Amino acid sequence: MIEFIHEWLGIHPDLQLKIFNTFVTISVAWIIQRLLTKFIIDNLKDPKHHYLWGKWIKYFIAFFVLLILIRVWFGAFTNLGTYFGLVSAGLAIALKDLLVNIVGWIFIIIREPFKVGDRIEIDGIDGDVIDIRLFQFSVIEIGNWVDADQSTGRIIHIPNGIVFSKFQANYTAGFEYIWDEIPVMITFESNWKEAKVILKNAVEKHAIHLGKEAERQIKEAAKKFLISYQYLTPIVYTSVKDSGVVLTLRYLVHARSRRGTKEKIWEEILEQFNLRKDIDFAYPTTRFYDNIKEGKSEARAGNDK
Repeated sequence: MIEFIHEWLGIHPDLQLKIFNTFVTISVAWIIQRLLTKFIIDNLKDPKHHYLWGKWIKYFIAFFVLLILIRVWFGAFTNLGTYFGLVSAGLAIALKDLLVNIVGWIFIIIREPFKVGDRIEIDGIDGDVIDIRLFQFSVIEIGNWVDADQSTGRIIHIPNGIVFSKFQANYTAGFEYIWDEIPVMITFESNWKEAKVILKNAVEKHAIHLGKEAERQIKEAAKKFLISYQYLTPIVYTSVKDSGVVLTLRYLVHARSRRGTKEKIWEEILEQFNLRKDIDFAYPTTRFYDNIKEGKSEARAGNDK
């Protein structure tokens, strides 16, 4: 048969043997995969385990088939070192993601960009770290469809290797307080100076107690990071926009208490503004302004002076 094929098709006997061995190898691998799937994989009731075991069996069979085909077509390996080198390279390629995750786990444990209990943001996901394992870490999500920084209840599992490719923001590493701002817009006719006093009193009432503790934590964090804040006390900034005067409260708040603190400040502002007749909130409206009647006396249109 070999001579017949050689004479009529011009295929060399050595090439015929390689083609035959390739066919046999692939066929045997296919049969082994089918048997393992039928007697092992199909008996797994958990869909997740069914998927994972089926996936890894395909990977390992394909890897060893590749090794055999390399030997068939390119001959025996010159030495054992070469063989194990190819095996190691193949495993590194096949298990690349797992190896990256293990290295990421080592980095997280040693460098500590975050630890269990920290509130972090990574790749657009905000949450509190609740577990760190060999291949992945888990966070309980905050935000998303829930307002402010409240928990959604979802637990998100993130591969450790992501720390090498995505930025991470840590809300609580060394310094557990963050700066928050509340913009309050009032009309141009309002007594903005009195409004500013009200806002400053409100923010100091609910945020001033954070000063000393925040200062202590900043000093501790400065030993590890280049962190320096000159002022930690609340402040109210004044600016003007198209619809009115904007008074912006800026204050320190614990990373996990931002929503509750903001609620208390807003309630204080609403109560105090309700007592004043010379302060009104500004909101989108349409107004017709007559400079002759409403403008300043020296700047009114039609002034003969």
